[in-house]
Amino acid sequence: MKRIEAIIRKTKFEEVKEALLDVGIEWFSYSEVRGIGKSRQDRIYRGVLYGTDIIERIMLTIVVRNINVEKTVQAILIAAQTGEVGDGRIFVSPVDESYRIRTGERGDVSLYNPTPEEVLAEVTNAAADQDASENETPSKNKLKLFR
Repeated sequence: MKRIEAIIRKTKFEEVKEALLDVGIEWFSYSEVRGIGKSRQDRIYRGVLYGTDIIERIMLTIVVRNINVEKTVQAILIAAQTGEVGDGRIFVSPVDESYRIRTGERGDVSLYNPTPEEVLAEVTNAAADQDASENETPSKNKLKLFR
């Protein structure tokens, strides 16, 4: 799992949001942030134009499975890019563990709602694991038969 943090222009937020939804990223958090960078923003206050080095941006935080990292980053890059100084940054860092509070699920499955096929595969794998462990270790009932 990876955490993707993207700092983007406020004016590009809606485009980035739509791009993420289009590639299947349905959950992310965002906040308004301020920072200092190379670009400068002009502000108008009471009819007077002021230059400032404080830049207002939106910061997105998204935790995704490893298979979704590249398409998430590409969606942000394409939607947020203007080609001008100040388009923003994307940071990708590892996430050790994830838990869904409501169900206690952990790992990749806590990040998304699995499809019916994925649920069936998980149940089938769990049943196969249980059968394999029963074949390896005789149960108490089987031991009674041999006495």
